[in-house]
Amino acid sequence: MLCDTARAEVADCARRMLADRLTVATSGNVSVRCDDLIAITPSGVDYERMTPADVCVIDLDGRQVDGDLRPSVEVPMHTTVYRRFAAVAAVVHTHPLAATALSLVADELPAVHYMVALLGGPVPVVPYATYGSQELADASARGLDGRSAVLLQNHGATTVGETLQHAYTRSLYLEWLCQLHAQASALGEPHILPAEEIDLVAHKLQSYGQPSAGNPRADARE
Repeated sequence: MLCDTARAEVADCARRMLADRLTVATSGNVSVRCDDLIAITPSGVDYERMTPADVCVIDLDGRQVDGDLRPSVEVPMHTTVYRRFAAVAAVVHTHPLAATALSLVADELPAVHYMVALLGGPVPVVPYATYGSQELADASARGLDGRSAVLLQNHGATTVGETLQHAYTRSLYLEWLCQLHAQASALGEPHILPAEEIDLVAHKLQSYGQPSAGNPRADARE
């Protein structure tokens, strides 16, 4: 079976995504790059019952090369991101409540907290496009330029990372930041941090946490 380790990671992440309420039912999708192939969740399969064998393997052009099930309808989004950003090794696409709600009413998630630096700065909301379309894929990739997260108008969110753990952790932070923004906005006008502070925090995060082999920066957790 091709991409054994990546398939297991994808199946585990999909179950966690559901448990963490980053998506509902079978919506959302996850992928991990393995060399010049991609392990990606199948379309419409119950995450709680998903096994590594259910995870599909496609190439960078979206052609299926292994697996009996049909891959996610968002194959164009995943392949477009991988082709455009060589450093990206994992993509997590979710439908979280707060992030999706913000995509309905805003043009971006502003710097309401310094942890937005973990996502590359304020997170843009890209214009709506039909799910599974190349138009949505292209818009997502444009929004991810210089960022590790993007909000999809009237749809959801996508995060990327050098590992699946990084991409997934960013999904959790993105949803928390959107919840924070919503609660602050209900109380009044949130104070927004200046770009200079976000740049400073981004620099500090590079040496945060315990170093690990091949990755000197840990995802920020106080």
